[in-house]
Amino acid sequence: MSVSTRRLQKELTDIKRDGTPVGIELLSAEDFATWYLSVEVLGNTVYEGEKFALKFRFDNQYPISAPAVQFVVDDHYTAPVHPHVYSNGHICASILGSEWSPVLSVVSVCVTIQSMLASCKKKERPPDNDRYVSHAPENPKKTRWDFHDDK
Repeated sequence: MSVSTRRLQKELTDIKRDGTPVGIELLSAEDFATWYLSVEVLGNTVYEGEKFALKFRFDNQYPISAPAVQFVVDDHYTAPVHPHVYSNGHICASILGSEWSPVLSVVSVCVTIQSMLASCKKKERPPDNDRYVSHAPENPKKTRWDFHDDK
């Protein structure tokens, strides 16, 4: 059994035993390649009453390498309108790239994204949304992100 499979088995067992934090729900984890979780931002936020779905894709290097994480955009879900979320569901967040650490988990990524949404004051897309989406790779991990949050 691979390290990736063992780690994901442990994470899934923990979720089934302990549950998920408020506002986060496991939607599907049929295998150790792709999981879906929903994220809802609770409280008085610009996303009040909205629920989003995240798609996690794992390669055999997980947890050494980050999962590919994006918002689901389909007939049931949309990507939140947020300065770090593109309309195709790709998320520009350093923890999904250069700041990834193997100590992070699926649930901790969901909590971080939930927090990112909760702190948003104005719904707007990234300034380069249209250009990015028209040329974006299908897998967000193949994007070279420039993180410039701290300007």
